[in-house]
Amino acid sequence: MGRRIVPLTLDNLGDLPAGCRSCVFWELDPVSAKEAVESGKPELEKEGWISTVLLEWGSCGRIVYVDDRPAGFVLYAPPAYVPRSQSFPTSPVSPDAVQLMVSRVLPGYQRQGIGRVLVQTVAKDLIGRGVRAIEAFGSSGRAPTSCVLPADHLLAVGFRTVRPHSRYPRLRLEARTTLSWRGDVEGALERLLGGGRKEPVLPF
Repeated sequence: MGRRIVPLTLDNLGDLPAGCRSCVFWELDPVSAKEAVESGKPELEKEGWISTVLLEWGSCGRIVYVDDRPAGFVLYAPPAYVPRSQSFPTSPVSPDAVQLMVSRVLPGYQRQGIGRVLVQTVAKDLIGRGVRAIEAFGSSGRAPTSCVLPADHLLAVGFRTVRPHSRYPRLRLEARTTLSWRGDVEGALERLLGGGRKEPVLPF
């Protein structure tokens, strides 16, 4: 069995679940997002957003594959590229942090540590780019969209609450704290592969 983690690009955007390929919840402000959906062009807006961020800032996502099948993905960017973040009561994201927008493990691969693997991969990328931390808005209780990560999930993968709120707390993870996770991450990948032969995980 083989596994790999690769940057998200326009070439592999199609490997995201259908609903995520056309979701522009974070990428546009609420009015523009509604207009994109009503016009039937959210996929084009998503592609345009990814293209812009790649050109101006660099890699903004990762996809993990197991046996060449997508098993999970993550999207992240500086808050200046995430208009929806300004709509949250616990905004803004700290100036020294990048926002974790979406992180999802696909059915059949859940509860195997992939969420933690994705977070560590993002942290390593950001450390190399001089970014200190990752922040995210979590949902406590009922959220209006699945695009807002459950606060419990964020806490489970190492985040800590920095601005409490009854529905949308803001959480933070210092990127360098993930450097001590390597053993845990390797163990998670071994479990995922059923103890099979280890292969390189990129871009570690």
